[in-house]
Parts: sequence; structure tokens; C-alpha cells
Amino acid sequence: QVQLVESGGGLGQPGGSLRLSCAASGSTFSINLMGWYRQAPGNQRELVATITRRGNIDYADSVKGRFTISGDYVKNTVSLQMNSLKPDDTAVYYCNARSYSRTDSWGKGTLVTVSS
Repeated sequence: QVQLVESGGGLGQPGGSLRLSCAASGSTFSINLMGWYRQAPGNQRELVATITRRGNIDYADSVKGRFTISGDYVKNTVSLQMNSLKPDDTAVYYCNARSYSRTDSWGKGTLVTVSS
């Protein structure tokens, strides 16, 4: 099994920046992909960004050009640099790790609030 612990988040201002980090432990050798999802009140959980062990990156259209994901599969960490924040970015952000067998592991989530 894989355990994920998120850090970062909190309150950000419109146009400002925040950084999220996530550390994986446990059966990290089984991880093929790590990334971030988010869930705003009343909405379904949605993909934000992912990065594979090979370095392939995918972003949601809503964050392209503003968010940058980075991953270190030696240290088993993934980070999300969020710039040019918008109120619509307000959500609980979840770290995700997917194994080669397509089993998903999730962190507990960290709240990001964008407000002036």
C-alpha cells in the first residue's frame, strides 16, 4: 500500500501563488503516476495535473499556464506550484498515486482558499 501526506495550501490572494507538496511512503516502487486532484463544494473531484514516472505531464485546461507540477520518483514526492490564482481555484486538493495495476491511493486533502 501507498500512504500520501500533503502539505501546503491555505489562503491565497487572487493573482498570488501557493505551493502544495506531497510525500509518498510504503510500496512506492509500485507507483507509476502521481498527481493532484481537487474538489470544490458541490462539485465532483477533478484532475488538476499528473506526472508519470517517465515524466509525461498532463494538466487540466483550467490550470494550464498557471500551475506547474513536478515530481521526484527517487524521493517519492510531487509538488504543485500554483500561480495566478483565481477564486475558482478554491477547493480541497488531493494528492494521488496510481500504481502500475491502476490502484489509486489518496491523501487526506488540503484546503486551498483563494480570496481577497
